[in-house]
Parts: sequence; C-alpha cells; structure tokens
Amino acid sequence: MNKLHQLFGLAAAAAIAAPAAHAAEFNQVAPEKSAVAFVFKQMNVPIDGSFKRFKGTLSFDPARPAAGKAEIEIDLASLDAGSSEANEEAAGKLWFNTKSFPTARFVSTSVKALGGNRYEVAGKMTIKGKALDAVMPATFRQDGANGVFEGSFILKRADYAIGEGMWADFGTVANEVQVKFRLVATAAARK
Repeated sequence: MNKLHQLFGLAAAAAIAAPAAHAAEFNQVAPEKSAVAFVFKQMNVPIDGSFKRFKGTLSFDPARPAAGKAEIEIDLASLDAGSSEANEEAAGKLWFNTKSFPTARFVSTSVKALGGNRYEVAGKMTIKGKALDAVMPATFRQDGANGVFEGSFILKRADYAIGEGMWADFGTVANEVQVKFRLVATAAARK
C-alpha cells in the first residue's frame, strides 16, 4: 500500500526534475496515458496491483529543473489488488481506511539533477494522515509534446500504518512494497 504513495512521489519527482530537448513547460499529468502500480509479497508470493484513479499538477521547465514543483494525488479506493475481496480488505480500516483517508498525496519540495536524465525528487508523502519526508528517483524522456517520467522505489508500509492488527506481521505481508510509476505530462510551448 505504501508502494502507491511512493509511486506517486516518484512520478511527481520525475515530472519536476527531468530535462527536455525542447523549450517547454510540462504542466499537466495525463492520467489516461499514465500508470501507478505496485508489487508486494504475501507469504513470500509476489502480488501485483495498481491504482486506477489519480491526478497530478506540476510546473516543470527542463531548462530549470530545480525550480520544478509537483503534486500527485491518488484515489486509494481505486486500488486493484487482483480480486474484489483483496480490494475491499485494502480499503478497510486496517489497511488504507479509505473512508477516513480517501487519498494519498505527494507534494514536492525540491528536485536534484543526477545526470543522464536521472533525478531525485524530495517532498512530503501523506498516507493515512501521516506526512513523512520522501525522496524518489526518476528518469525523464521527451516523447513529442509529452514528457514521460518513470521510476520505482520501495515504500515501507509500517511507516504509514498500512496493514495494522493481524496484518502487521511482516511474515504474512512484507513491509517493503515496490512502487512503479509512469507519468505522462503534457507540455505547453514557452511564450
């Protein structure tokens, strides 16, 4: 579940930090072309999942990546963990508690260029009302008028109290969740 937050954070970080070959400002995430997914292990068996609804805004000029800003919000009730039973469980109080905490959010605070179209985006990840510092690696490439930000990171679900009570045992569900994202952002030409 923390993977989702990390994934959004990475997507936001990538959207903020990546340089482009053309003078353009990337300013809107296109969710229909983007994806946020995760992999966790339950009883040491990898389980894939994704979030179907998310949105993002950003301000990223490839000529000035350090000035970039991003905010990514994920609708936690849109989680798809492979079955309706798993989705209902994840929405419940012991996991995401979507009735009280319907969204996860990443808001960037800085972008650092690492070279080779690689970036580190720092910010605050908020899940279940808990805001923690997060640093996410991302890559960027230009695809026509769009910018494509991709990355993955490890989110520790216990940091956000995702999987409480009987689910707190890491032998049943591992603490580490790999979050993967691919964010496609549209660009507006510079005036």
